[in-house]
Parts: sequence; structure tokens; C-alpha cells
Amino acid sequence: MNGEAYNRAMTAAPGVLRPSLGRRALRLGLFAGAIVAFVAMCVDLQLAPASLFGGVEKLGRFAAAAIQPSDGGQLLRIVRALAETFAMAFAGTVLAALAAVPLGILGAKTVVGNPVLHFAFRRFLDLFRGVPALVWALILVSAFGLGPFGGVIALALADIPSLAKLFSEAIENCDPKPQEGVRASGASPLIVLRYGLVPQVAPVGASQVLFFLESNFRNAAVLGVVGAGGVGFELEERIRIFAFDEALFIIALYMLCVAGLDTASQRLRAKLA
Repeated sequence: MNGEAYNRAMTAAPGVLRPSLGRRALRLGLFAGAIVAFVAMCVDLQLAPASLFGGVEKLGRFAAAAIQPSDGGQLLRIVRALAETFAMAFAGTVLAALAAVPLGILGAKTVVGNPVLHFAFRRFLDLFRGVPALVWALILVSAFGLGPFGGVIALALADIPSLAKLFSEAIENCDPKPQEGVRASGASPLIVLRYGLVPQVAPVGASQVLFFLESNFRNAAVLGVVGAGGVGFELEERIRIFAFDEALFIIALYMLCVAGLDTASQRLRAKLA
């Protein structure tokens, strides 16, 4: 490096260092702000070490009481509750899929070309997506009483907007050429949808429905805790009377069922892909 080039490099060095120091200061400030926010949240939520240690001690006693899982002589009742939970998940998923199909078609911008209507309809779906299944279950159990009926409707209402959005996105990503070919033959709009669109959307839609079935089988147990029936109701009852050995038995059996359903669903989705 000659003298002139060296002088230029040394002259430019402070200008290069200043932005680097500024970025470091900004990162340090953001990191310090995040630490302060985290500590403030912990204080507001009363996450004290004493509460943590006290809770761990209680969990230890609960675990000791559940070391030997037992069905309590009610294996048939527990199995029936598991079957009821699966029935809730299956019925809720089917109802949601049936309702989401027309909504998904209306939500696709390739079907409804008006940007204002498309934007309004998609925001309407987003609005209802913000209500979780547990909130629907609390409302519906209060309206229809205890039992699986409220749980089924709660799962369906929670899934409809999400499935409709996924269906509409799948429709928008379809290749338009098959539809154009069927339309060119003079077919009606319904026939165009049947032979030009459905063969492309059906595998994707079926895979999404299977994924929601897995999720609903897990969520249905939570809904049972608030009185919507199923295995969650049985589990809540055992925990309330401190029968932790039976609670652990139900949890273990439920985990096996969830794993089996997930495995079967993954294989089906792999074949549809």
C-alpha cells in the first residue's frame, strides 16, 4: 500500500467506525430494554423464587402419589371417554371442513376478483380466528349444558375461519390452465370447478383437514375440563379428588392415542402429497 492509499484509509477509518459504534450502542440499548421489560413482566406476574420452589415441592408430592398408575377399576369408562374425545374431534373437523369449503372459495381472489370484497371477507375470517376453541366451549357449554355437543360445535367454530383461509390460499395457488381448458370446451362454471379446480385442491385440502383432526383430538381434552365431555372431564375429576395415580393412567393412555393418530395422519398426508 503506497502512502497516498494509506492516508485515504486512515482518513476514512473514523467514518467507518462511527456507524459501527452506533449500531453496537443501539443493540446494547435494545438488549438492556428487553432485560428491563422481562424483569418488569416477572414482577407483575409475581414470578418469585419462593413460588417456584413451593410449586416444585407440590409437584414432587403429586408425582410421588402417581408413581403407580391405576385405572381405578374404571378402564371401560376411560376408554369410552377416549372414544368420545375422538368422536368430538372427528365430528368437529368434518363440520368445519364442510362449512369452510364454500367460504374458502369465496375468499379466493381468483374467484372473487373485487379487491374490496376480498379484503373485507378475509378480514372477517381473521376476526373470528381470534376466538379460540376454549372460549367457544365456555360460551356453548353455558348455552347448551354439559356434554360433548358444545365441544363439537366449539371445535367447528374455531376451525372454520382457519380452514377457510387455508382453502382459499390453496385455490389461489392452483394452476389456471386446467380450468381454462375445461371452460374452453363450453362447460358450465360448476363443471369447471369440479374438473379444473377440485383435482388440484383436494389433496392439499385433505392434508390440511387431517392436520386439524390431529390438533382437535388434543384440544378436545382441554375442552372436556370445562364440561364439554370426553377424556378431559374424566381427567379433571381425578385431579380434583387428588387421584393422581388414575390421572397419570389417563394421561399415559391419552398420549398413546395421540401418538397413534399422529402417525396414521402423517402416513395419510404423505400419500396425498
